Amino acid sequence: MALYRVGPGRWCSPRWRWVGFRIAAIILGLFPLVVFEGALAVFDLGLPDPGDDPFVGFSAIRPLFALDRSGDRYEIAPPRRGMFRPDSFSSRKPSHGFRIFCLGGSTVQGRPFAIETSFTTWLRLSLEAADPSRSWEVVNCGGISYASYRLVPILREVLGYQPDLIILYTGQNEFLEDRTYHHVKSMPRFVAESHEWFSRFRSYNALRDGLTRVFGRRAKSLSRDRPVLPAEVEALLDYRGGLEHYHRDEAWRRGVIEHYEANLRRMVALCRAAGVPVLLVNPVCNLETPPFKSEHRADLTDEERAAFDRSWNEARALYATDLSLAMGRLRDAIELDDQHAGIQYILGVCYLQRRQWDAARETLIRAKDRDICPLRILEPMHAALFDVAGATGTPVVDAWELFAERSEGGIPGNGWLVDHVHPSIRGHQVLARALLEKMHGLGFLPLRPGWEVERDRRFDEQLASLGPSYFARGQQRLEALEGWARGRAIEVPRAARPTQ
Repeated sequence: MALYRVGPGRWCSPRWRWVGFRIAAIILGLFPLVVFEGALAVFDLGLPDPGDDPFVGFSAIRPLFALDRSGDRYEIAPPRRGMFRPDSFSSRKPSHGFRIFCLGGSTVQGRPFAIETSFTTWLRLSLEAADPSRSWEVVNCGGISYASYRLVPILREVLGYQPDLIILYTGQNEFLEDRTYHHVKSMPRFVAESHEWFSRFRSYNALRDGLTRVFGRRAKSLSRDRPVLPAEVEALLDYRGGLEHYHRDEAWRRGVIEHYEANLRRMVALCRAAGVPVLLVNPVCNLETPPFKSEHRADLTDEERAAFDRSWNEARALYATDLSLAMGRLRDAIELDDQHAGIQYILGVCYLQRRQWDAARETLIRAKDRDICPLRILEPMHAALFDVAGATGTPVVDAWELFAERSEGGIPGNGWLVDHVHPSIRGHQVLARALLEKMHGLGFLPLRPGWEVERDRRFDEQLASLGPSYFARGQQRLEALEGWARGRAIEVPRAARPTQ
């Protein structure tokens, strides 16, 4: 093989010279792109928009907060008070202030009561007791029926108000609004994955934004066919017969779960881009609540349906006299159709009666996840939350585990929740303590000696200040909420009811 001199005492073969020329050509070809990327970085241009939602759009986005007449405080804007309770914070953040925004649905708001007994208030009082040297602001951004995709615009807004911490508690309202995901599913997978990879480069984002302006397209959304939702929530259950809109639709369910995970990632990315710490809360729900709607599996034959009904009717006749035999009949029915949420629930409460905790927990979770009208967070959504937290290094307060470890048999139920998802006042206090301890562990504050005594005093004063009418209104809201969500047409015989 002939060799060519490339320098004093240095030789190379023709093949290596050919490779070297091509590597040099590639480097020269990429050099303008590298320079362009560097220039965009200097001027802070071309960053991907983590808030862009390819799943849904909104007909209008209105600010959540507005300055009051004095200009001294931001308060929940009057047009938004149908879904949010009044809350406010100073327009000029104190030099020693620490500002927290808590985003989520009605659990954050404290329903069926209000902000005054939500974990946000208990957290503020706890922080003031633990470290009175600072001015603590805990702002409640809990919207009734608000799902994760409706929280993203709110997060964008509050990141402009000098927050020191964002707390996200979301996951119970994802199935409330009617929307489709056909436009997302129809997108070729390689297109979506290619877009996600190229979005890491500022030049790609800058070029796409430029094309959007020139041609007037909504290219940033990756789809011009995404559904457009109204400015405020229009829950299916707000309409007469709303429960009838719910049917088994596995494709839609997968789309909702995927959207939820994408929203968590977007919100964490928005916080990171703004340099604001974020804390995720893994939601808790009541496993003792019956399913809201049950359906048989689609391919159940008439003969199987008749056998299913026969087994269930035999079980009903046996509850009071022979619970073991009744449970056997329920299991016979489940062998015919394990997708029926109601039969899973009845078997689960029978396990509760027998204090067979592991079997009860597993069966009640299956009933929850097979609910045709899922008003409680699903197990894949818990997994998605922890996946996002693990991938992004985001801390989590596990409300599910927090309540489970305080519940008999490790089953969150009526002892700590007043309905299917809303914690009791005592439950909100427990959650507030867990959040404070997490903040302490993350180095946000010290805990001065004896702070619990001062916290308890502040808690007692807060409860005493509310008066009987506050709790009466909460009870009325609870009854109204149960009526709104009615559809749990599973009559649980007395002998098979969960213990209170």
